[in-house]
Amino acid sequence: MTGQVQGKVALVTGGASGIGAACAELLAREGASVAVTDIDELRGPELVAGINKAGHRAVFLHQDVTSEARWVEVVTEVEKRFGRLDILVSNAGIGISVPSITDMSLEDWRRQTAINLDGVFLSVKHCLPAMRRSGGGGSIIMVSSLAGLRGAPGLSGYCATKGGVRLFAKAIAMECASVGDGIRVNSVHPGIIDTPIWGKIPTEAAGRGQNAPIDPEERAKLATPLARAGHASEIAQGVLFLASDASSYVTGTELVIDGGMNAGGAVRRPVGS
Repeated sequence: MTGQVQGKVALVTGGASGIGAACAELLAREGASVAVTDIDELRGPELVAGINKAGHRAVFLHQDVTSEARWVEVVTEVEKRFGRLDILVSNAGIGISVPSITDMSLEDWRRQTAINLDGVFLSVKHCLPAMRRSGGGGSIIMVSSLAGLRGAPGLSGYCATKGGVRLFAKAIAMECASVGDGIRVNSVHPGIIDTPIWGKIPTEAAGRGQNAPIDPEERAKLATPLARAGHASEIAQGVLFLASDASSYVTGTELVIDGGMNAGGAVRRPVGS
């Protein structure tokens, strides 16, 4: 099936790399015009140039998702360029790991919360009116995490933000349903996905402000029933489903894409045993 979001306009935050980039590329291939926003002014334009070179339509807009003033400008620019907004993928986020919550600074707590939670709030506050102006409904997809469904040692602050995103999505889904605007709202919960974020998680062991040497593939072999890390493209397929009319009866729920981690543990046995 092709053209699943043909003629629609999508905005993807944190779209310069990883899951955001995979979502932007797939939505564009499936017919959407895509506004990619990010603070990365190197990879963002490169990604958009590749999308446009492939014959699709995309634009890059520099954005710090914690700036409300910038949100006003971004939404205005999207409507000016494309005339409407149908899909919001609120994906921008960071992860900060510490040995214990007692080691976490208030500065880091607030920075993570500002990006992961305030940024999602602002995305909805400013994109929802534009989506309603477009008419015909739409889809808001908030990228949470498996850490938004279960606790993880060393990631309590991250869990707090991603759990907040999960319930925020449900509340906005009910708000949209109550006014009958046809806009569906869901959250996506990736497990261990092989993306650049693993090299950006500062930990105490690596030294403050340094990158932690975390190998997602090795971690996934031990932690996931499918014994491998997921790929950003696999999360993008889930986002495409929620963005398209294929999910027209889906709202207020979670799409978990985690290789089976949330389901439980599995003891792998040799084939044929």
